[in-house]
Amino acid sequence: MTAELVERYLAVWNETDPTTRAKAVAELWTEEATYTDPLAQVSGHAGIAAVIEGARGMFPGLVFSPGEVYDAHHGVARFTWHLGPAGEEPVVVGFDVVELAGDGRIARVLGFLDRVPAA
Repeated sequence: MTAELVERYLAVWNETDPTTRAKAVAELWTEEATYTDPLAQVSGHAGIAAVIEGARGMFPGLVFSPGEVYDAHHGVARFTWHLGPAGEEPVVVGFDVVELAGDGRIARVLGFLDRVPAA
């Protein structure tokens, strides 16, 4: 997984148009891909798109951006990401581990939330 793929991954999370987002999910993830984080466990394009839609709804106007950590080997990558107002201190900080399929698309994401807003 390259840093460019991380940028594409975060761009999908930033996409506000559901139709454009669904197309981007299909291009970036395999049909059987899974996504698991503390708030969701889904599989397939529709499930992944629904999780992203939920995040967009919970945090309208905020943007995902790459964090400081990126490391990859053997088709597996780990990276941090931030969610917050553009150019400002992030509200949420997360850490994802991504496994790629043989075709270079994402097969599995394991997400962790390192910092979340107080309820």
